Amino acid sequence: MAERRSPRSQVAALRDRPSADVLIVGGGINGIATFRELSLQGVDVALVERGDFVSGASSASSHMVHGGIRYLENGEFRLVREAVQERNRLTRNAPHYVKPLRTTIPIFSTFSGVLTAPFRLLVTHGRGKPRERGALLIKVGLVLYDIFSRGGGRIPRHRFHGRERSLRQLPRLTPGIKYTATYFDASMHSPERLALDVLSDGAAAGRERARAANYVAAVGSREGGVRLRDETTGEEFDFGARVVVNASGPWTDLTNEALGKPTSYMGGTKGSHIVLDHPELLEATGGREIFFEHSDGRIVLIYPLKERVLVGTTDIDADPREPSVCTDDEVQYFFDLIGHVFPSIRVDRSQIVYTFSGIRPLPRHDDTVPGFVSRDYRIEHGWIGRVRTLSLVGGKWTTFRALGEHMADEALALLGAKRVASTRTTPIGGGAGFPTDRASRRIWIAKHGRGHDPELVSLLLDRYGTRADEVLAALPRTPAEAPGLPRYFVEELAYLASHEDVVHLDDLLLRRTSLAFIGGLTRGGLAAAAEAIAPVLGWSAARRAKELERAEEILLREHRVTLGGPGIAPLG
Repeated sequence: MAERRSPRSQVAALRDRPSADVLIVGGGINGIATFRELSLQGVDVALVERGDFVSGASSASSHMVHGGIRYLENGEFRLVREAVQERNRLTRNAPHYVKPLRTTIPIFSTFSGVLTAPFRLLVTHGRGKPRERGALLIKVGLVLYDIFSRGGGRIPRHRFHGRERSLRQLPRLTPGIKYTATYFDASMHSPERLALDVLSDGAAAGRERARAANYVAAVGSREGGVRLRDETTGEEFDFGARVVVNASGPWTDLTNEALGKPTSYMGGTKGSHIVLDHPELLEATGGREIFFEHSDGRIVLIYPLKERVLVGTTDIDADPREPSVCTDDEVQYFFDLIGHVFPSIRVDRSQIVYTFSGIRPLPRHDDTVPGFVSRDYRIEHGWIGRVRTLSLVGGKWTTFRALGEHMADEALALLGAKRVASTRTTPIGGGAGFPTDRASRRIWIAKHGRGHDPELVSLLLDRYGTRADEVLAALPRTPAEAPGLPRYFVEELAYLASHEDVVHLDDLLLRRTSLAFIGGLTRGGLAAAAEAIAPVLGWSAARRAKELERAEEILLREHRVTLGGPGIAPLG
């Protein structure tokens, strides 16, 4: 069973031994992946995150693990090859959260883009207005995609269909299509939980040599290290390191500025999504992602997920100093694109249960069109006094393991150390021993059920992978469902709070569970969640009231969620 931690024990571990070989600043997926890699090499490594783990750019993903077929048009063949290989690895190493996803592209022309795509790649370098991609260009891209996928073993090759067969398979598609292309990428239905598994694996591998704390900010530099601040108390302390890794995503330049070494590496773009409770649209997708190009050249998606429909995304230049929120213009844009592909289906604001928005950690791109900015990553070397620094520029969810491997190798070289373990075939968290067929699933449920109802065991297996065994051990034979929180249990929420570094109520609602994402939250449900975790976190009645107020305000301001009411809240 995972070790139960007292509140803020991880901060105390940093303060009591204020040094490490490597200090990672940034607890998004790439910082966490680097933490795991270094821990597995036996390195004394620490990680700090100014907010909650996976609460920045990593929390605003499209929930996909994909090779990035459209990056081929940018000439990013290295990135696509790496991404496809990592996608295939994740379906094997994290099968509890990453699964093959049938993806269909509606196509409206045959030859469009055949001449402009190479011209943009070779001459204009992503400047100018994107042009529609036709069947021939998409066919070439998918053939290359299949070649890069060779050896994966679990991802079928693409198929092309004409209009008649396409409409038989997806009858609600617009009759204006000429073809569809169907291929496989992968879904990532719980990205935050996947990241927490990566973090937990790193902490377990390193024991006292691997420490990670949320709500701890890097606010300055000192000779031989960094000044840290506990964001919950305001207490500051110095922390020494031989190497500082800046993995703070779109805030990389701001972190370097705080450390006294300003940079201008970043130029992120904003991406927003909406989540719809819309059974008609859900059925129309046929269980597959609809991935296509809108009339303005943006790549967008309509994606069935958790019995809801995720629609995204936008690609707009953004300032990381400003809050990122899904605007009314973006909502209308999503409605327009749904109508472009499913013209007979009506959507309105009352069906939106959740919105989210984030800034991609892209490199500075000047006048390059946002959609054509490189999605590849690079590592910049520097110094803070006598301390070596590594700043990550770029990075995406799909390639987090490979990126963490590269970043760790750079740090190991600076430390004069050698790699002793590879993570290419290492299971992640609850993916270890996860049953991937019906027979092995039945066996796992019977063996690990601990006397619980098999339906409950199955539910938790889907939710936590094989780490469900640890959660089940903390549950009584008949757990109490939390009022207003269907299919979540009081003892389950208490377990998450006591074992997964929950500091605020919103940590639980937004990142340890899917409670906010699927919609339907009420004030009563929030109160039930707070009541479930208050005893293990030592919250007084006054603290519980503050947490309820904070959670409601964050849901409203950042996600436009109105508790107990249909639709989204007005901006402002």
